[in-house]
Amino acid sequence: MARTSKRIRVLFPFVGGNEIGGSHISAMMLIRNLDLDRFDPRILIHRPTGPFADMLRDSADTFEAVPNIPVLGSERTLATSNSTGVMGYMGRTFPALRAVLKRIGADIVHTNDGRMHANWVLPTRLSGRALLWHHRQDPDGVGINKIAPLLANRIVTVSEYAKPNNPLRKIQGRCDIVHSPFDFATTPPDPAMARAQVCAELGIEPHALILGYFGSMIVRKRPDHFVRSVAAVQAQLPDTPVYGLIFGEMERPDSRLDEIAAALAAELGLGPRVRLMGFRSPIQPYMAGVDAMLVTALNEPFGRTLIEAMYLGTPVIATDHGGNPEAITHGKTGFLVDKDDPGAFVEPVLALKKDPDLRSRIIAAAKADVVENYGTDKHVSKISAIYERLVARQL
Repeated sequence: MARTSKRIRVLFPFVGGNEIGGSHISAMMLIRNLDLDRFDPRILIHRPTGPFADMLRDSADTFEAVPNIPVLGSERTLATSNSTGVMGYMGRTFPALRAVLKRIGADIVHTNDGRMHANWVLPTRLSGRALLWHHRQDPDGVGINKIAPLLANRIVTVSEYAKPNNPLRKIQGRCDIVHSPFDFATTPPDPAMARAQVCAELGIEPHALILGYFGSMIVRKRPDHFVRSVAAVQAQLPDTPVYGLIFGEMERPDSRLDEIAAALAAELGLGPRVRLMGFRSPIQPYMAGVDAMLVTALNEPFGRTLIEAMYLGTPVIATDHGGNPEAITHGKTGFLVDKDDPGAFVEPVLALKKDPDLRSRIIAAAKADVVENYGTDKHVSKISAIYERLVARQL
């Protein structure tokens, strides 16, 4: 499609490779729903291999691959192919990115993760383009407090909690809170059927209680705290088998979080009742098939799985920390519990089990709330307005 003067060209750079998460899903939902009469989105991937690139190919999304442009990496990632240090970045990556910007003619560069912020902010600003820094992590990061306030034209955070807590420069008037988008067009699986399928697949007794952990296995999300919480529930239900299903891959295999979780389960007497499920796609039948989702994370800016579970009709019990209180009204759309006490999950789990009416009310209120507040249309509308304001200020 030929570009017209009315269309704003937005470049979305991604690392690629094995990096894929909620930021990728949210960004693609935005890109696919932009009004193409107003916007001209372009996707660029530094490493055109791995699950994200495969997802784009499967969905017939058009993207440009630049495997010859290395990405500025941290000490941990420098051994990875297509990574470089500061000297390599300044001598090779920086001029190559400026050349890409000139060739593509982007009006805006919209970065969605830490490595893309770091790689694209300087070439974007020195090329006279606008940079939208989309922050999806905790509020203490160096980038969001030191670099974004100085160099980003606009900062978008996924929650009030995620806003920089000590910015080097005032961000009033340059920071927007825009919650991540969610697709509520599909019909959720029937919970009873989904649960029966989970029990059949895993050999779980139909009268068991099934608790789920959904998300990457990283320290911040505390899979060990999940195991301890399952054990605390089991201690209060000696006649009911309680299962803890951990869905998600380890972000760093050398973290050994899977081994730690399995060893802790054995130590606490749960043994095979804690299952490491790994990555599953589609995840919806499993998420709809558990009796409750436990969110044990700290510093969670605004978890996608929490909202997805609420839409699917799975009650959510989350730590009263990070962005969780912005998504859950305690006792109405879910439950918020003490972040430090694994036993704090017991009371709401038992309440949901013993009171079917309470469970039904929580499920209905949660679904109504997320559909009203977190749909894709609302997200796209807010980001589109930001794009138009950015370009108007660049003219």
